[in-house]
Amino acid sequence: MEPVRIDKYLWAVRIFKTRSDAAEAVRNNRVTVNGSACKPSREVHEGDIIEVKRMPVVYRYKVVEVVSSRQSAKNVAQYCLNITPQEELDKLSAPRETIFVFRDRGAGRPTKKERRDMEALMDGFAPDMDDDLFDE
Repeated sequence: MEPVRIDKYLWAVRIFKTRSDAAEAVRNNRVTVNGSACKPSREVHEGDIIEVKRMPVVYRYKVVEVVSSRQSAKNVAQYCLNITPQEELDKLSAPRETIFVFRDRGAGRPTKKERRDMEALMDGFAPDMDDDLFDE
């Protein structure tokens, strides 16, 4: 079979949703073939190792067979073999460090309903500012 462009192959085996996304990733050096950077017009051959950097993981694929038309998800295994090491896949389940704090529902600031309930409860106990308690 004749060789196929890298951007077309990545799109055909469903690594990228669109061909333009695949071409952009190749241009931005997020895709390497056999350890070297390439251009979207680079041809792919059987046995090539493709690395795709999608933060935080670097996926590795082996070209089993060259294909130029988009394949269904169940047929992708005939054309592309995922050989990503387990250490890379473990990065997906690692806890994320972020500046945002995730909280359980009900913790932290009160909801609008909770605030109204608290105000209704406090109306009977809080002195009004008009009261003589504050006059001296």
